[in-house]
Amino acid sequence: MRIFLTGGSGKAGKHVATHLAEQGHQVTNADLVPLGHPDVADLTVDLTDAGETWSAMAGLATMAELDQAEPPSYDAVVHFAAVPRILLTSDTRTYATNVLSTFHVLEAATRLGIRKVVFASSETTYGICFAQGERRPLYLPVDEEHPTVPEDAYAMSKVAGETTARSFQARTGTDVYGLRINNVIEPHEYAELFPAFLAEPSLRRRNVFAYIDTRDLAQLTQRCLETDGLGYQVFNVANADLSVALSNQEVRDRFYDGVEVRREMGPDETFYAIDKARDLLGYEPAHSWRDVLADR
Repeated sequence: MRIFLTGGSGKAGKHVATHLAEQGHQVTNADLVPLGHPDVADLTVDLTDAGETWSAMAGLATMAELDQAEPPSYDAVVHFAAVPRILLTSDTRTYATNVLSTFHVLEAATRLGIRKVVFASSETTYGICFAQGERRPLYLPVDEEHPTVPEDAYAMSKVAGETTARSFQARTGTDVYGLRINNVIEPHEYAELFPAFLAEPSLRRRNVFAYIDTRDLAQLTQRCLETDGLGYQVFNVANADLSVALSNQEVRDRFYDGVEVRREMGPDETFYAIDKARDLLGYEPAHSWRDVLADR
C-alpha cells in the first residue's frame, strides 16, 4: 500500500512508520521534522494549514514517482500527528492544533477518495488520565462503551477528533478506525521505567494500570490497514497484561474498591479492555514488560 502517515517522527509514529515500511508498504511521513529513515519518505507539512495538508496528500512523495505514467494516489492515511499531551504548550494551542489537523487530514483524505483512514485517539478520552485529583473508572474493565467525558484540553481534542471522524465516515462510507491508545512504551523503557512501577503501583493509576508496547501498536495499525468493511470504529489499544506486578484482584482491592466489575478477569489481565480489537481485527499483543524484568 501507499500510505500517508502523519506524525511519523513522534514516539509512537516512528515505530509504526518503520514497521509498515519493513512490511513492504510505501510510507510517506508528513511531519514538521523528518524521521530520516532510508525506507520512509519525509515531507515537511503543517497539518494545521488546510492547503498544505491537501497539497501533500494529493502530491508526489519521492523523485522516483516522476517516472510513473501518472501521479500515484494514496491507498490509506494513518494520522498520528498531534500535540501529544497537556503541559507542552497552552491548552488553547493544544486543542486548536489537534482539532484542526484532524479535520484537515480527514477532509483531504475523504475528498481525494482514499478509502481507509486510521487515526490516533487516546485513553485520555475516558477522563481518568489527566483528571484533576482522583478519578476512577465507572466500571471494569474499561471498554469502548465507557463514557468519554474528559475535562482537559488534550482529551477534549481527541473526543472532538472522534466526532469529526465519525461525521466524515457517515458522509463518505469510508473505513475510518480510531485507536484509543494507552500509555506508549518503547522497548528500552521497560528497564528504565518499570522498576519504579513495580515498587510503587500507584504511579500507574492514571493509565488504568495499562500500557502499549510500540511494536504491538504497529502490529495493530497494520491489522487496521488489512481489515476492510468495518465502517467507523474505535478500538482500545493496550497490551494484554497489567503494568504492575500486583494481580488483577490485588489492584482492585487496593485502588478500585466499590467499582463495578462486569465480567471475570484473568490474574494479570489489563483493565483497559482489548476484546474488540481481538475480535474484529485479529489483534494479539506479543510483548510484555515481563519478558525483560522479573515479576516481583
